[in-house]
Amino acid sequence: MSTNTKISILLCEDDPNLGRLLSDFLNVKGFDTVWAKDGVEGLKEFHRHTFDFALLDVMMPRKDGFQVAEEIRRESKHLPILFLTARSAKEDTLEGFKVGADDYMTKPFSMDELLMRIQAILRRSAALPEEGEDVSQFTIGEYAFDYNTQTLVHGSEEKRLTTKENELLYLLAKHKNGLLERPHALRTIWGDANYFNGRSMDVYIAKLRKHLAEDPSIEIMNVHGKGFKLIAS
Repeated sequence: MSTNTKISILLCEDDPNLGRLLSDFLNVKGFDTVWAKDGVEGLKEFHRHTFDFALLDVMMPRKDGFQVAEEIRRESKHLPILFLTARSAKEDTLEGFKVGADDYMTKPFSMDELLMRIQAILRRSAALPEEGEDVSQFTIGEYAFDYNTQTLVHGSEEKRLTTKENELLYLLAKHKNGLLERPHALRTIWGDANYFNGRSMDVYIAKLRKHLAEDPSIEIMNVHGKGFKLIAS
């Protein structure tokens, strides 16, 4: 999940009328929507921003929705993807799930149904909190972490985190006991997944390990070639 309060959606739709309608509808419903008018533009936007959800039309010029999804999946295994298609052939549905779709909608569809599908997928992926859920405070083993105040508390000791320590621990805590993908963390916090930013992130991982060292049950594990796991109760 991006660190702002809005869920960010990549919308790839080549039909100008439907694209504008979907973009306006999603923005009104509180999402931060980036509309790309074909698959190539969609992939450029994917690499330019950090998204919480992808809404992909299957039939697009230059690159179709399946090709876009395949390239997205090379960098992000868990970004929720919903396909939109004017066709209902079983082969299309199977192809969509094969490349990593979370769901499939056939045109025409109602906007209310689309909204419900998006919300359901986001909740399954833990990107969208349940109503009333506080997503700024976390329990990490014996520690209490407050993202809004940038504080990490252990017993009577309180540490004030730097901005990057705070952002990185937030992502790790959101993915606690699961995989935080390295490219996602780098794009979210540093804006670019290049080598030098990667080295910087490794330094901050080492700092967080020291901050959490008072509880020996906590581990920030390197997952070779993929990212990190915060192992904690």
